[in-house]
Amino acid sequence: MRRFIPATAVLSEKTKYSLPLRRWRWRCFSQVAQKEFDNKGGVVVPKMPSFDYAPPPYTGPSAAEILSKRKEYLSPAMFYLYNKPLNVVDGRMQYLFDENGRRYLDAFGGIATVCCGHCHPHVVDAIVNQTKRLQHSTILYLNHAIADLAEALANKLPGNLKVVFFTNSGTEANELAIMMARLYTGCHDIISLRNAYHGNAAGTMGATAQSNWKFNVIQSGVHHAINPDPYRGVFGSEGEKYAKDIQDLIQFGTSGNIAGFISEAIQASPIFTVTFDFHGVGGIIELAPGYLPAAYNIIKKAGGLCIADEVQGGFGRTGSHFWGFENHGVVPDIVTMAKGIGNGIPLGAVITTPEIAEVLTRRNYFNTFGGNPVCTAAGLAVLNVIEKEKLQDNAFVVGSYLKERLIALKDKHDLIGDVRGRGLMLGVELVTDHELKTPAKLETLHLLDQMKEIGVLVGKGGFYGNVFRITPPLCFTTEDA
Repeated sequence: MRRFIPATAVLSEKTKYSLPLRRWRWRCFSQVAQKEFDNKGGVVVPKMPSFDYAPPPYTGPSAAEILSKRKEYLSPAMFYLYNKPLNVVDGRMQYLFDENGRRYLDAFGGIATVCCGHCHPHVVDAIVNQTKRLQHSTILYLNHAIADLAEALANKLPGNLKVVFFTNSGTEANELAIMMARLYTGCHDIISLRNAYHGNAAGTMGATAQSNWKFNVIQSGVHHAINPDPYRGVFGSEGEKYAKDIQDLIQFGTSGNIAGFISEAIQASPIFTVTFDFHGVGGIIELAPGYLPAAYNIIKKAGGLCIADEVQGGFGRTGSHFWGFENHGVVPDIVTMAKGIGNGIPLGAVITTPEIAEVLTRRNYFNTFGGNPVCTAAGLAVLNVIEKEKLQDNAFVVGSYLKERLIALKDKHDLIGDVRGRGLMLGVELVTDHELKTPAKLETLHLLDQMKEIGVLVGKGGFYGNVFRITPPLCFTTEDA
């Protein structure tokens, strides 16, 4: 027996009564919002792959109690997924557990951050052992952990990218990279891409190119080029045509010389909230083929530096290469990274050439926690796990399989407009009209909650909030897929 589930079943009261009364909602939901029911009327949940771990009983406060404290004591700018927020109390590898011990398949990875797996034993051991020995000192003293990780990271990068600066986050890393480009070139102008997200501090908010993430504060010297989006872009997959806009920006918007260009290889930055009118960024958009080589060539001729933002796309996530920019055959002047570098530990890094790194010696540059021994010990353990467990290879194999299955769903369901991405960095865009590419915002919200109900956690992104972001831990299996 099949039964239709109303589109408003999991939406908030505020959202429910703001929905337009259009028949297409029901037409689209009729394709995807169906569930098998057993003979007792209960929902038949897909069987989760077997997993040899059960969390200890949880004795802490309930989700309702935590939410109450959060509303009273934490910033109102904080938001959360789902109409009924999930209280996550335990995690192992690609799975999370709630307060009742229910297991969820984590296909979001803490926003593409957990790469080795939740509480990976080798990473945990590195953190615990270092914490027992020395939790913090200062980079004014010597410690092997920071030097060992710097060496390991430098050996993963091409060319003369050999000098490492450690930070605490991706925002900090991008802030430092932009400042270094300006100092090195003596120019102020930075070119970023429309739809980009690079952080929420002064410089990175300027480089971010979506009104949803920009406050009305001074953001000077950044120009946003046309986004080379193969699905929604004006030139389709013709990357070199998009790159011409960079040349126009330089000629008509700057002195002719610029500080640099910053971009991700796959635009991926997140959105979390379920409110109807709040949108996201990124949306797992692969840059059109040929775009980055053409863009880098134009930037170099204008005296600028090329910054590769690998905060989400690095550390083997794209499968075919360790770094996202390698998929495009380019070598940047500066590489920024965070998220996957620490498997959840707050850690970021900027890596550049000795010549560019020299600019920070003109004054004093210091970061109290950048290079903390516990964080860098965790980072080195992450690199070791990725290599020993062949997680990059796994991301390629499982990601390719998963993408094929998603494309097969696209062929079956009109609601799916596009499937894109590489490795375990995939996006599924939902639309109500393939020709007009009308964003299926409500359907995305509905399905997000329905997937949680059957035990699968995914992210949501895209400027219109209609893209599923699939960025699981790299230990994801074909059974999980």
